[in-house]
Amino acid sequence: MFFYLGASGCFLHLCIMFIRKKRNQSGSISVQIIQKSNGRNTIIQTLGSSRDLMEIEFLVQKARKQINEIEKKSELPFFAKEEMAFVDSFVDFIDSIKLVGPELLLGKLFDEIGFDEIDDELFRHLVITRLVYPVSKLKTSDYLFKYKGVKISVYSIYRYLDKFHNYQLDKVKEISLKHTLRLFGGKIAVVFYDVTTLYFEAKEEDDLKKTGFSKDGKHQNPQIVLGLLVSQNGYPLDYDIFEGNKYEGDTLIPVIEHFEKKHQPEQLIVVADAGLLSKKNIDLLVEKKYQYILGARIKNENETLKNQITRIKLNDTQSLVFDKEDGSKLIVSYKKARALKDKDNREKGLERLEKKIKNGKLTKESINNKGYNKYLKIEGNATISIDYEKHKQDAVWDGLKGYRTNTNLVKEDVIEQYHQLWAIEKTFRISKTDLEIRPIYHQLKRRIESHICISFCACKIYKELERQLKEKASNKSPEKVIDILKTIYQVSFETPFSNKVHTKLLLKNQEQIEIVNLFKLGQ
Repeated sequence: MFFYLGASGCFLHLCIMFIRKKRNQSGSISVQIIQKSNGRNTIIQTLGSSRDLMEIEFLVQKARKQINEIEKKSELPFFAKEEMAFVDSFVDFIDSIKLVGPELLLGKLFDEIGFDEIDDELFRHLVITRLVYPVSKLKTSDYLFKYKGVKISVYSIYRYLDKFHNYQLDKVKEISLKHTLRLFGGKIAVVFYDVTTLYFEAKEEDDLKKTGFSKDGKHQNPQIVLGLLVSQNGYPLDYDIFEGNKYEGDTLIPVIEHFEKKHQPEQLIVVADAGLLSKKNIDLLVEKKYQYILGARIKNENETLKNQITRIKLNDTQSLVFDKEDGSKLIVSYKKARALKDKDNREKGLERLEKKIKNGKLTKESINNKGYNKYLKIEGNATISIDYEKHKQDAVWDGLKGYRTNTNLVKEDVIEQYHQLWAIEKTFRISKTDLEIRPIYHQLKRRIESHICISFCACKIYKELERQLKEKASNKSPEKVIDILKTIYQVSFETPFSNKVHTKLLLKNQEQIEIVNLFKLGQ
């Protein structure tokens, strides 16, 4: 026995199920399940008929079991008409359902860093959207309308980028630096510098966008050069952009000087890759009293020093210091794992050359020092062959890595500091993949600079999210957390009892609940 409820919550029907044994004209007995509702009997199911008493009892037991299963399935026994009436009345109370996860957490980090000092809601939307849905400004306009209820045209966004460039660009960098200084107790003694390239879909060059060596392999596309300065652990400190054909070594000093004017550190150690190692840069670093740790090209040292290096026998992770004539130090370290990788790369390079020679695809134009072409030589009447002796001699460099410094740090600390350059490589990777900073579709220089600045802010929030996840001992990555945030919605509704609008987070799985509790969101 059970009841059906109407939309108002009143009891509308009393329903009873029972088993009936109906005698047939043939003398057999049919076993039926009957439902009685409002004085009317309805046959639900006939389970079978028989003259045998044992079989009839079996059908009765089967009918009882069937009634139990039907009643279990009738936990919400609404009639279809009344159920839809209930649903319609419930929907009438809902005011809105909107995506709130990104704003709850990323907006919280935005404020904690201090970006809320930029008193403009569109700036907030553009930065958070770059983290959640990194697309063109046209698609950003569409996203803001669909998921945030913000109606703004792509042309309004372009006009805002112009305004942002004129009044807020430097303020954003200042806010970011202040926050990073707070994390490091007000002092930053070591900075890490590297450059990358950002390409454009448009083919036209101008004073800024020029073709050059592309680190994305887009050599036919105009590009710009981005120089980025980060602290330990990869927190972005400062950046600048340069013409696409600018030699990367010439970007180092301008960015360092710009940072020093804002921060004015007592002593600054600059860490950079071997690509920025040039006599000009080293002379300027020394002249401006900067200390440095640079990757060194040990194969480019003078013959005397190269002979000393190749004669040493180092065990795994061991290192040795050589004094340079200018007072700096050259540190050479050895790693067994690096040696195995170097050997593997040489062997693969040799195999490629052998295959090309066999297929007749090598000419004398191929003789150069690029990659493993240095193993090629011309014999007789322009016969190209492989110099296997040179390939063999190159094995003495396997596993060796050089570092040049004018600091007083012990060699182990120099190597450790240099190896933290992976942090800036990761920051570039975040910018290029997660934030999709390139390709760039803007044409005007001021909008390009505004676009990069907004991506810089988004990168800062990403790194802060990463830091806080580590601090809270979470095993989730920032990428995973952002994916979860994109599933957290909030419903706003009224009740029949007042005109007050209530809000409720729609948390439907454990991952959502975990993130909300971890960061104390919505409290």
